[in-house]
Amino acid sequence: MPSQIQDEEMQDAPVNGHTEGNDIQADADEFGWDSEKQRIRVLPGSENTAASFEFENEDHTLGNALRYVIMKNPAVEFCGYSIPHPSEARMNLRIQTYDDVSVYDVLEKGLEDLADLCDVVIDKFTVARDDFNAQSA
Repeated sequence: MPSQIQDEEMQDAPVNGHTEGNDIQADADEFGWDSEKQRIRVLPGSENTAASFEFENEDHTLGNALRYVIMKNPAVEFCGYSIPHPSEARMNLRIQTYDDVSVYDVLEKGLEDLADLCDVVIDKFTVARDDFNAQSA
């Protein structure tokens, strides 16, 4: 008789050494993250200098861009991403840092740097489009 396998929901790994839900919420509040709308999850086995994150509803577009930006940080030893399965809208990101640099700070800086880069691209595109439209008129 085959054994029945039941799915179990994985719990988030401790964030910054905190295991209590209130402490994780305090960390989320510190970064301005609303836990109800959070699409980033810390995977089990994570530490302060080496952690894996799961991003819901993301794919190679964010994964490759974020990996590139994070690897530019000299405190980062390794950063890579994977899509666990093509039919699931999830992207996993692994960050390892040198010394005692927090992966949570590195992730936050990487997201901010990527947002800044996107703002620059939008601004340059808008200027070029407006120049083109002015010349065509």
